[in-house]
Amino acid sequence: MTITARRHEAGLLWASRPSLALLLHAARFAPPIARIPRLGWIIRDPMLCREILNEHRHFTLLGEGGVGHLWAQVLGDYVTELFDGPGHLRLRTKARDLFTTKTSADLVAEAFDAPLDALTARLRVGGTVDVADTSRVLVGRMLATLLGLPRDRPDDEFRAIFAEGERLAAVALHTAASTVLAPHAVAEARGIVERMTAGVPAGYRDAPPGTLLGRCRELGLGVEVTRGLAGLLLVAGTETAATAMTRAVALLHDHRLVDALLADPDRIDDVVREVLRVVTPAPVIGRHVSADVEIGRHLLKAGEQVMLLTYAANNAAGGFDPNRAYVPETRQLWFGGGRHLCLGAALAKAEMAALLRALLRAGRPWRVVHRRPARRVLIPRYESLQITLTGRP
Repeated sequence: MTITARRHEAGLLWASRPSLALLLHAARFAPPIARIPRLGWIIRDPMLCREILNEHRHFTLLGEGGVGHLWAQVLGDYVTELFDGPGHLRLRTKARDLFTTKTSADLVAEAFDAPLDALTARLRVGGTVDVADTSRVLVGRMLATLLGLPRDRPDDEFRAIFAEGERLAAVALHTAASTVLAPHAVAEARGIVERMTAGVPAGYRDAPPGTLLGRCRELGLGVEVTRGLAGLLLVAGTETAATAMTRAVALLHDHRLVDALLADPDRIDDVVREVLRVVTPAPVIGRHVSADVEIGRHLLKAGEQVMLLTYAANNAAGGFDPNRAYVPETRQLWFGGGRHLCLGAALAKAEMAALLRALLRAGRPWRVVHRRPARRVLIPRYESLQITLTGRP
């Protein structure tokens, strides 16, 4: 990793949340597993992280420290069954075809093709593009597509849709030590979900079978579950996707690898995988210990909390390098693991690949002319990342 690239990565972490930056920096020198007062068990070893994610008899999302505990307060008690209860397997079985490689590619083409063609054209004539802003608009368009909202609207409305999802995700910003939400936070989050999913019942009833809402209806997921999934998409599909898309562009520039990708565009999938490893959109994953269990020669007791430092676990393999050989210890740890592996993993990869292909179609390398990190956000990201092409149009 170049000094410049290392400086930009450190700056992003610090700007997002100094406490997160300090925790992830300290994790580099910590043992694979350790118990920290107020925070619970801290795990930075990728194999132990995967062991916990795959161990459903002793760990749950539903107790304090788990994301299910957080969102059940917002979305309702039915989330308890769907997240880790007997309904979870039924939901995963039914929903596994919602975001296949094929359906994800179709969704991305439907939502992204027109604005990405415009982006390519603007760069070709020497224009400057703010990739961070573009990514937020693109993700807003995707959310509109998934929620059955019209896409014939100004970009500012897509930015507003993205901002709603970002505000919903921010509910989790102050939950490192506890996932118990204050009443005002619950009320705010419920209001966002209510506004953004207001059209889901009608969409569920009337949407064509080929749409996401139509497929939910055909799968028999029910209106309440479909609305809950839509709410979760607002959280999981906003900052995470836009962050990964923007940081892919920055990482390729900072590591001077744009020319190499232009020469061999078939490497896009390798680049996407490596970006996701380095960025790790969910840098920390929480779990609740539901029954005593021994992990890494330590006894974890029922009622304790676990924080999986997935960012530290993934980055232990080294800096950004698309030529890196497969790392079996991490695999796809950036998408979680076990039966809670990210449902939208294929969609996230398709979104990132689509943006990179649009930039490559411009025909010349890009360079970053201005960048500004976002401050006080859940996931480290750029507020602005402006690029232009090198050479003459």
